[in-house]
Amino acid sequence: MGRNGVSGALGDRIFGCFIAVLGLAAGLVALPGAGFSDPTAPRQHAISLLGAPKYGADFKHFDWIDPAAPKGGRVRLRAPSGTYDSLNPFAQKGLPAVWSNVVHDTLMVASLDEPATEYGLVAEWISHAPDFSSTSFGIRPEARFHDGRPITPEDVVFSLTVLKKSSPRYQIYFKNVARAVVTGERTVTFEFDVKGNRELPMVVGSLPVLAKHYWEGKDANGETRDIARGTSEIPLGSGPYRIKSADMGRSVTYERVDDWWARDLPVARGQWNFGEVRFEYFRDAVPAFEAFKAGELDFWAESSAKSWAMGYDFDALRRGLVKRDEWSNDLVTPMQGFAFNLRRPQFQDWRVRRAFNLAFDFEWASKNILFDQYTRVGSYFENSELKATGLPEGRELELLESVRDLVPTEVFTSIYTNPVNSGPDEARRHLAEAARLLTAAGWKQHEGALRNHHGEPFTAEFLIVSPEFERIIQPYSAALGRLGIKTSIRIVDSAQYRRRLNTFDFDIVVAGFRQTVTPGNEQRDYWGSAAADSEGSRNVIGIKNPAIDRIIEKLIFAKDRAELVAASRALDRILLWNHYLVPQWYVPKDRVAMWDMFSGPERKPTHAQATSRFLQVWWHDKAAAARLADARRR
Repeated sequence: MGRNGVSGALGDRIFGCFIAVLGLAAGLVALPGAGFSDPTAPRQHAISLLGAPKYGADFKHFDWIDPAAPKGGRVRLRAPSGTYDSLNPFAQKGLPAVWSNVVHDTLMVASLDEPATEYGLVAEWISHAPDFSSTSFGIRPEARFHDGRPITPEDVVFSLTVLKKSSPRYQIYFKNVARAVVTGERTVTFEFDVKGNRELPMVVGSLPVLAKHYWEGKDANGETRDIARGTSEIPLGSGPYRIKSADMGRSVTYERVDDWWARDLPVARGQWNFGEVRFEYFRDAVPAFEAFKAGELDFWAESSAKSWAMGYDFDALRRGLVKRDEWSNDLVTPMQGFAFNLRRPQFQDWRVRRAFNLAFDFEWASKNILFDQYTRVGSYFENSELKATGLPEGRELELLESVRDLVPTEVFTSIYTNPVNSGPDEARRHLAEAARLLTAAGWKQHEGALRNHHGEPFTAEFLIVSPEFERIIQPYSAALGRLGIKTSIRIVDSAQYRRRLNTFDFDIVVAGFRQTVTPGNEQRDYWGSAAADSEGSRNVIGIKNPAIDRIIEKLIFAKDRAELVAASRALDRILLWNHYLVPQWYVPKDRVAMWDMFSGPERKPTHAQATSRFLQVWWHDKAAAARLADARRR
């Protein structure tokens, strides 16, 4: 299921969202009694794209939690971005506070130990038309916002209205959602403009429910609230946490809602245990890690190979006060790479893009910079059955035949591989091949630089937000320089980086594309032509490829798992052979460290990232915290 298309925004509560909303203009209408709501359609407590849900309607709690997990205590973490300027996660512009989406409950919620499955949260049940032309939800009578007012079908309609009407990303993700209507006292129905899109019930199930009365009301200054704008006002939500305090740009603190309406539901029991969660903002990882070593932060998710290999020889770890571990997961490995902006003329020829890959010496970087901790990524669906392997055959070949005239010949004749440099000779051979491709693309050496037929030099700027990437890019830039390409590196803060990314104002960035085992509607946002010119979309590369558009639609409307797998492999193959980015690397496990005052369930869920599952299912261990405090005093 395509929770990763907007999953960072809707499903993965940890990182909040950068979803943009322009205004409160009306678009969808709540008409009681209108729309399709079949009283004979089966009402389900959960829905899955991969067979029956694991947990039945009478389940008491998920297996990956401890139902007796104690509540309370505090945990402090580093925020993943360097700053923020808004407490509204749905604002069009600006950078929202991390984790701000945990404030808002959704209609349904994912289980962290099974893919492509959602269970009712705000929704007590879900039903859908046999042809998937609509889906209905029954709103729980006990569902409440933090001010005590009930969550109603009208709130759900309002939420879809403002998000789909105003946000380019939601417009793409909810493209086939025609309207939402109130169809009963506690029932809301979503009508779709297509049939057969099996994912759409789950797509709308991930909708965050906003308080209509709050957003249509006035703030402390007497002004009507605008969901499109950033704000320092603490928003009204319905989730397990509320914002307790915020030092804008520096820290944000969340407090557990002790009387959260859903705390005793099977989908919530044993979760969201910390009494207080505080995120500290740092411009750079180095001072942040020093704060962790000094005990000013409690949990650390490591992203640096160098730090993991060399940075953990400090007193607290040697004394056993800090524990570190590697957590496995069952997630599809995301594609990460140096992504080109195809809106720039110098990157529009595939030969140029392939030349950039030939110039990147991953093997040298792995040995000399990355401590041989990483594996080169070679698929947009790495480590899953969705990955293209061998040559296309069967249903995948049939799909590719339908776009044969629109894709590279190699899609049918060759297996995609990244260049491998077994030594200096291979590196030189690949640079020579890159030079030939650049010449064939119309770029020639003249006056010490690579120039096009207009005499314009080939320049490229790497836009990054983390200084840690400098040590990777610098030797890469040297190799590109030997080809006559003049490169530069620009480091900007998180807010500026987000602005430039949203407006596609860059040459090359480090981009990552997360996938699930059931990709779907979010693929339009990643690679679809309609998203290429839509500011704030995830099509940062600027892909406008009719073959990809067609395959995406085949993927979204796949009738069964076999067809979905075939379409994903076809999409993977087309993306790879168009050389839209220079693939980087991945590590198969999450690397974490924490001060020894927390405990977790015996069975850890594997369908979530490390920080997400830590905050959702671990807890503050009073006995361990007392021992730690005593040891630190000695």
